[in-house]
Amino acid sequence: MQTLLETSISHHPPTPPVQIFGRIVEITAQSIKIEGLSNLAALGDQVKMQEAAGGTVKGEIITIARQFVTVTAYGPIGGLGIGAKAVHLGQQQPRPCRDWVGKILDHSARCLDGKMPPQGQNPVRLKAAPPKNRKAIGNRLNTGLAAIDSFLPLCRGQRLGLFAGSGVGKSTLLADLAKGCDADIVILALIGERGREVRDFTQDTLGPKGMEKSIVFVATSDEPPALKLRAAWLAMASAEYFRDQGKHVLLLFDSLTRFAEAHRSVALSAGETPSLRAFPPSTFGELAQLCERAGPGTEHPEIEGKGDITAVFSVLVAGSNMEEPVADMVRGILDGHVVLERTIAERGRYPAIDIRRSVSRALPQCATDLENENLLHGRRLIGTYEDARTLISAGLYQAGSDKVLDEAVEKYENLDGFISLKKLETAEDAFAKLAEILHRAND
Repeated sequence: MQTLLETSISHHPPTPPVQIFGRIVEITAQSIKIEGLSNLAALGDQVKMQEAAGGTVKGEIITIARQFVTVTAYGPIGGLGIGAKAVHLGQQQPRPCRDWVGKILDHSARCLDGKMPPQGQNPVRLKAAPPKNRKAIGNRLNTGLAAIDSFLPLCRGQRLGLFAGSGVGKSTLLADLAKGCDADIVILALIGERGREVRDFTQDTLGPKGMEKSIVFVATSDEPPALKLRAAWLAMASAEYFRDQGKHVLLLFDSLTRFAEAHRSVALSAGETPSLRAFPPSTFGELAQLCERAGPGTEHPEIEGKGDITAVFSVLVAGSNMEEPVADMVRGILDGHVVLERTIAERGRYPAIDIRRSVSRALPQCATDLENENLLHGRRLIGTYEDARTLISAGLYQAGSDKVLDEAVEKYENLDGFISLKKLETAEDAFAKLAEILHRAND
């Protein structure tokens, strides 16, 4: 026997949701123009376009004019035609949750097999404003890496840049940070990576231990620029979600360069004017907004329990050129930079950190007076030796001609080995080993 509700539903079936659609009026290699959506669309809204063969292609609105909107597609557009229907989908905001931990997700928060993981209760904005009234950067973290824990300390809520060319150990260093850093959640954004590298990084370099508390967001190099941007924003929005739960989040972003290149492609498709190295001015503003969203949480008295986002952003530099547009700007945004040098990697020392060119702006505040004294002493010895490396290699160095150089020659091998040390328990252990090396130099 039917209930009253079942009888009512049978006589009055639910009305399907209203769909608002426009029509494609122009197609180019980089963008699609659609009429009929201008009065209700917003930047970042998604649309679903009908192919002639019956399939669909999603895209994102990047400009709005009086008569049409411009869309950048999320996939191949060869099957689209003039007059094809385009359904307005809106913002399509993600809903992160704890069940995402341990998973590898794409730009739409789907697992790589296409299945949708469990969703949280509340949607989050992909592009949000950074918190106001922020806390100061917190205490230094233990990463297990001697070079980071001493010469280049990483503090809670700090934003550090990792500047490197290809093949110098960048991915391995990021994986070491993911496994060794004391954080509640690790968010990894792999933007523009090759598909094979994603598999190698998650299964071999990061491994099961690293995945235990990690969420990996992936947009491979073959995907359209708009999807790379969306994956980057999704990773940042997820980090903010866990930060707002009071968690300490470690965000490892690889790389800002690929993000900037994707934004350049989308911005030029929208009609922006290219500027330095063909990057439109808006690209540098977008980089600043993305990086600024990481950092310490708020200390507003009405919002307690906010966590922090400690972030390491990698930047690709060709030929160690730190004056490239993206590298030059990012250096001024972040709270320090770590430079990986190819010549160091080629002689077999990993991580291939160039101590002389790397800086953490958490110093000197996060170290004691004695620790800062040892760091300055160690830097001076490393710099003195490397300045005289050619002289020493040619056999022209004579002991006794310079006390500082004599000490540098004596202790450089041990200092170089110190930078390679891993799996240390605490930063204090790193400083103790450094002090031991420097003390021996005075024996």
